[in-house]
Amino acid sequence: MQNLNLSHLNITVAVSGLKTGDNPQPGVPVIRSIRTAGFKGKIVGFVYDAMESGIYLDCIADEVYQMPYPSTGAEPFLMRLDYILSKTKIDVIIPTLDSEVPIYIRLEKELKERGIHTFLPTEEQFNLRDKIKLAQFFPPKGIDIPKTHILQSADGITKLKDELEFPVIVKGRLYEAYKASNISEAYKHFNDLAAKWGLPIILQEIIDGDEFNIVIVGDGKGKCLGMVPQRKLVITDKGKGFGGVVVKNPSLESYAEKVIAALSWRGPCELEIIKGEDGKFYLIEINPRFPAWVRLAEGSGQNQPAATVLLALGEKLDTLPAFRPGTLFIRHAEDLISDISLLGDISVNGELIRTKEEK
Repeated sequence: MQNLNLSHLNITVAVSGLKTGDNPQPGVPVIRSIRTAGFKGKIVGFVYDAMESGIYLDCIADEVYQMPYPSTGAEPFLMRLDYILSKTKIDVIIPTLDSEVPIYIRLEKELKERGIHTFLPTEEQFNLRDKIKLAQFFPPKGIDIPKTHILQSADGITKLKDELEFPVIVKGRLYEAYKASNISEAYKHFNDLAAKWGLPIILQEIIDGDEFNIVIVGDGKGKCLGMVPQRKLVITDKGKGFGGVVVKNPSLESYAEKVIAALSWRGPCELEIIKGEDGKFYLIEINPRFPAWVRLAEGSGQNQPAATVLLALGEKLDTLPAFRPGTLFIRHAEDLISDISLLGDISVNGELIRTKEEK
């Protein structure tokens, strides 16, 4: 077991996804966990939108740079990164958004040539956990998945009308999921999600039971270096957890270890699992990055973001400290007060470099 301290590191860590609010991104809690581990180096924030609220939080990012959207491809990404590197060295990057993880995986060699380290899954591992492939990959390995339909057109809903038992969950391939109580609602959610995230769209059986989320760091060889399970206590209308408690459930932990072993997962991830009324566990999703509630792991005694920094640098870690069951989190929203000039720096110049007085 290892207690993590980063005070000896004089490096720069970049973290993406600084939006907070009702559907927060994981970047701000990841940075806070890194700083809690005694980190005295520089934190750089990567953002895609000048209104990402974490930009305006004091003591989060020392410098902030706007990045091109991942959909623009590798060349604009590397051009922007090289510009940033001309201004500041970056030693480690922790991407926190599903849509950007693939570009960091594919550019691992180019990043290493620039002295940048990551701790991420392989492209094969990333693809196997895709919502579209869950139902094909996991059941043969003894891991149950809710009945799932992959639809390339809305006509598929009509073709399935005799098979579907409403309500069902309609999911975008990258983000968002909505409950549909009838065929009309299924069509509406299909069209909305297809317009926003593209095809295919997933229709999934709803499993009634207890919902759990588990944040994990896998070693890439089939083992979990760290694992913290929580049960949601407060859930928004979008299904996001705004409160939860760490739970101790050996059966749940064994099930999660089985999932990670099947993938040989490397790096951080979040498992969404439901224990059905039949007593079986069902794997709902695997998110290939830290969740927005990752500070609960740190608060329960297991600082996974700090561990990820060390792992990216090539340090060998043993199993992380045991978590404390009963540790609670409640998400808190507040108004941030800033100056319009900071918004101007990001919007016009695509960057914000704080002075010592601003930190």
